[in-house]
Amino acid sequence: MLMAYKDRKYRRSRTYLESFRHAFSGLKTAFIEERNLRFHLVAAILVLFCGVFFHITKDEWLVLLICILIVMALELVNTAVERAVDAATDHFMVEAKKAKDVAAGAVLLGAVISSIIGLVIFIPYIWQWLN
Repeated sequence: MLMAYKDRKYRRSRTYLESFRHAFSGLKTAFIEERNLRFHLVAAILVLFCGVFFHITKDEWLVLLICILIVMALELVNTAVERAVDAATDHFMVEAKKAKDVAAGAVLLGAVISSIIGLVIFIPYIWQWLN
């Protein structure tokens, strides 16, 4: 059933600037409060440093940036799912746990695949650097 605008719990942003403020507030909250997001940020910075150090190609940069974006975006969505589930439940529910586990699994999948892609890109550079 659709709610009328006046029946909403929160009002919609009236301007694009207000929408951007909410989005940046969400990013700030996630970076401050979510340990895993900070871990992914440190990993991303390390990957970017390696990209500069090894002078990777433009195509490799694009792939790495997409991987970083995917992992960070999945982590943000996982955080949103966890917060929404926690707000909607006040006691343990099997289906709530499953929702949170599936969201965490998406982050894990993205991180593992991105790590493999990073290894495929960087191992030849590391091997050449060592020899």
